[in-house]
Amino acid sequence: MNDVTAPPLAPIQQEALELLEWPRLAEQLASFASTAPGRGACLELALPACLAASRTLLAETTELLGLDGLLEGGLSFQGVADIAALVTLCAKGGTAPGEELLALATTLAAARRLRRQIDDPQLRPVCTALVAELRTLPELEQRLHFCLEEGGRVADRASPPLEELRRQLLGARSDRRDRLQELMRRCGAMLQDTVISERNGRPVLSVKAGAASQLPGLVHDSSASGQTVFIEPQAVIALGNRIRDLEGRERELERAVLRALSAQVGEEAEALAALQQVLVRLDAGVARARYGQWLGAVRPELTDDPSAPFELRELRHPLLLWQQRRQGGHAVVPVSLLVAAELRVVAITGPNTGGKTVTLKSVGLAALMARAGLFLPCSGTPRLPWCAQVLADIGDEQSLQQNLSTFSGHIRRIARILEALPGSGAAGGANLVLLDEVGAGTDPLEGSALATALLKHLADRARLTIATTHFGELKALKYADPRFENASVAFDVDTLSPTYRLQWGIPGRSNALAIARRLGLGEPVLELAAAQLEPLGEGEVNQVIAGLENQRQRQQEAAEEAAALLARTELLHEELLLRWQQQTQQSAELQEQRRQQLELSIRQGQNEVKRIIRRLRQGRDGGEASSAALGETARQAGQRLKSLEQQHRPTPERREHRGWMPAVGDRVRLLSLGKAGEVLSLADDGRELTVRCGVMRLTLELAGIEGLHGEKPSPPEVRVQVKGQRGLGGRGPDVRSERNTVDVRGLRVHEAEAQLEERLRAANGPVWVIHGIGTGKLKRGLRAWLATVPYVERVSDAEQGDGGAGCSVIYVK
Repeated sequence: MNDVTAPPLAPIQQEALELLEWPRLAEQLASFASTAPGRGACLELALPACLAASRTLLAETTELLGLDGLLEGGLSFQGVADIAALVTLCAKGGTAPGEELLALATTLAAARRLRRQIDDPQLRPVCTALVAELRTLPELEQRLHFCLEEGGRVADRASPPLEELRRQLLGARSDRRDRLQELMRRCGAMLQDTVISERNGRPVLSVKAGAASQLPGLVHDSSASGQTVFIEPQAVIALGNRIRDLEGRERELERAVLRALSAQVGEEAEALAALQQVLVRLDAGVARARYGQWLGAVRPELTDDPSAPFELRELRHPLLLWQQRRQGGHAVVPVSLLVAAELRVVAITGPNTGGKTVTLKSVGLAALMARAGLFLPCSGTPRLPWCAQVLADIGDEQSLQQNLSTFSGHIRRIARILEALPGSGAAGGANLVLLDEVGAGTDPLEGSALATALLKHLADRARLTIATTHFGELKALKYADPRFENASVAFDVDTLSPTYRLQWGIPGRSNALAIARRLGLGEPVLELAAAQLEPLGEGEVNQVIAGLENQRQRQQEAAEEAAALLARTELLHEELLLRWQQQTQQSAELQEQRRQQLELSIRQGQNEVKRIIRRLRQGRDGGEASSAALGETARQAGQRLKSLEQQHRPTPERREHRGWMPAVGDRVRLLSLGKAGEVLSLADDGRELTVRCGVMRLTLELAGIEGLHGEKPSPPEVRVQVKGQRGLGGRGPDVRSERNTVDVRGLRVHEAEAQLEERLRAANGPVWVIHGIGTGKLKRGLRAWLATVPYVERVSDAEQGDGGAGCSVIYVK
């Protein structure tokens, strides 16, 4: 199991997480967790230190997503409590309260249930390895449930002295109550009320103030009006003192039981701490799976090559998706990022509020989410290198306290980013740098020169740098260095609004004059401005960019038309194929009907010939020669009918009927889900296969699938295979003895499960379980649980001499 603990991040990396709103994404993820420790782990949302750990988290997310979808109601963490503080207290020798100890018992039971649900090395290898060494301590759980009742109260059966003391205490309280009832009957005229009240933990009677001297006893209180005095009668004071003494001794015995239980918990502190970590990790994994499913996200592929390309198609900002669905925000416009291996810098230009900063944050969050084991809200399969550092300079860095301008604040952060980057030949993961409005906040000429030098420097140091800018000089870097690429956010001049769509390969053009014309600025001013731009060539550049944008728009429209035509063609092909199959079936049915009619006519002719022959043999009125001639004619007619029948009988096909068998890579239909999947592997005996359906991997029997055209698989011939017996000593005896018999009478279902599980894991033969008949609840509960245990072959009632219906025999595989 790979270590997924995260090392402490450098201040500049932590600052980048804040700029990308990583804590806000962690809060959204935490809302899908089921337990308080799981929510805490999601809020921290650690970033693993290596690619292997990130891949492990992604595998856990995938496996838990499939399991959560298979189980009715999803994977449940009901009963799981935060036991960290309890384990620490017990490990230090402290005494835990009964409620917390009972919560520990329910946590152990829930952990054992989760382990049973997850345990499948073929379908869920990573999660199975995670829970393989999990110790659920059934003996400790059974002891806690035996000693504690609902609410954490110490049970009478936990200690014989305690049981005896409580019996005495119950008798003393009953005696005191009877005496008080007797006094109330005899002194009813003195009392204001016929209810036994309590003051300072002692029972008192409500006596009229004028009659207080007539009832000897101890006055504990009086009413606000002074009309009522609350007196503990003298007749029950001694009995009350004895009850107080018994209650004190009861508390001491209860503390002794809790002390002993806490000591047992402290002895298993290491195993319980490991169990808590596994449960938290499982809860966080299920939260990642459910969050990804809610986003409509897909699993990314991380590569260990820092120079690997970035392929993020139709990427949507996860925080904007949350805002759209939970808070009724605007629809999220996706962006596609396809960065080849040789590219190092992408310069994004375009108008303000056009989506440039959202693009930066989307890419940064995508790299961090993939590293943290989260799925990405993309189309297709996103692919990107594992990013060891995501560094960002986004937003206004003006600071009045530090006397810094916006430009100064940006330069200080960029300097720290450069210090955090390794050398050009350093090993490790990729480094992603995100710069918003690089070079802004100072003189345009100097800012442009500084931005150009900075991007060229970052091209040598970082795997990918994405920078937004308004400087036109940066648009030309692409034509001098193949490591640079241009992109822009589209702008609709007619509506004077951005479209938020990212265009690759085309720099953004200035829209200032077009916007000014639409807003009514005078034409003489616009002509003078255009004349100022002519010596710089800006007008021609904008015309070229406008032409490129129009050409791209035409290409996109043509591609959309081609896609629509292809879809219509596929539908037409499917319709024609279906009609051809229907006609073929109808033609075959018509031929079969005609053949059956011909056979019927032939059989009728044969029967008529037989009747003629019988009459000829029985007739005596004709001549012998005439009878012989008629008989010969009938015989020849019968032979011709037989020959005609043979000619029109369908010729059987001479081919081997081996049926159809799927192969690895084939697409098949899953009968239980009604969906198509891809065959990943076949079992050695050919009777089981592993299929991938979406994000799920399923192991099915051959009868659970069919071909996409309805082909039914033909199972291979049965091979006799001798399997070795379980255990080192061979199979145990099939005769009941003391060693293979478990008596669970009087236990609850979960207690019986805990006692049986360890015995079954070590069994090498049948196990007899004595559960009695009673109401049948224990037997039904055990049978239902045993049906889910993978290594149990079958369960049946014992022979009449071994207990009959009150005893079950469990046969293990």
